[in-house]
Amino acid sequence: MVDEDGPLRDAGGSGAPILLLHGLMGSARTWNRQLAWLRGFGHVYTFDAAGHGRPVPAELSTEAFVADLAAATAGIAEPMVVIGHSMGGLHGWMFTAAYPERVRALVVEDMAPDFQGRTAADWAAMVGAWPVPFPTERAVLEFFGPVAGQYFLDSFTPGPDGYRLHGAVETFRDISEEWGTRDFWSQWKSITVPTLLIEGEYTITPPGQMGEMAAVHPAARHVVIADAGHLVHDDQPAAYRAEVEDFLRRVLV
Repeated sequence: MVDEDGPLRDAGGSGAPILLLHGLMGSARTWNRQLAWLRGFGHVYTFDAAGHGRPVPAELSTEAFVADLAAATAGIAEPMVVIGHSMGGLHGWMFTAAYPERVRALVVEDMAPDFQGRTAADWAAMVGAWPVPFPTERAVLEFFGPVAGQYFLDSFTPGPDGYRLHGAVETFRDISEEWGTRDFWSQWKSITVPTLLIEGEYTITPPGQMGEMAAVHPAARHVVIADAGHLVHDDQPAAYRAEVEDFLRRVLV
C-alpha cells in the first residue's frame, strides 16, 4: 500500500516491483523520462529521500537514510529490483546488504564505496553562492546547461518568485561529508544479487573503483558509457536504457 502523500510514489506498471532511487540534491521526479519504458518490465515506484523536500533524519548517516527507505517500502511484499543513481546507488546497495531478502537485483549508476579524504566544503560554498531563486525555467537551464539544468528543474521547488533548492545546503553538504570519513566496501562485498554497475566515461567516482566493485562481486557486470557524465541516464539515455533493459530481461525471467 502506497501513501500518496508520503515519499514513496506508485509510478504504474505491473509485475515485479522496480524501485528508483535518486541522487544527492535530486528528487523522485528526476526519473520521469525513464518511467514509460521501465513500466514494460514491472511495477515501478519512485522515492524522495529524506532531506530532499522532506524532514531530515535525526542523524545524517547513510544507515539512517536506509532505515527511512526500509520503512517507506515495507508494504512492497515481493523482492524488488532497486535502481539507484549516485547517492541512490549507495543507498540501494546498503539497503540490499541490510535487507537481502527484499532485493532481487540491483543497478548502481556512477557511485563507488570509498571517497575517504574528500571534502564537500568547497562544493557546498559554490552551491550556497547560486543566484537563487532562479526566476524562470530558462534561467535554470542557462545556468546549469541542459542536462544538469533539467535535473535541478525536476528537483527545485517552484514558488511565486522562482525556483529554489528543496533542501538545505548544509544538509546536502553533511550527507556528502560523511562519505569522506568512511568506506562502504564491507556492505558491498556482502551482496550476492545480480548487479549492473553503470559508470559514466566522465565519472565523479575514484578511478578504478567501479571496476573493482565488479571484480569482487560474484554476479556483477560493469559497463562504462561513452560520452556520459555523472548523470548517465539523462546524458546518454539511449545507451543507459539499452544496458538496463538487457539486464532486466535477464533478471526478470
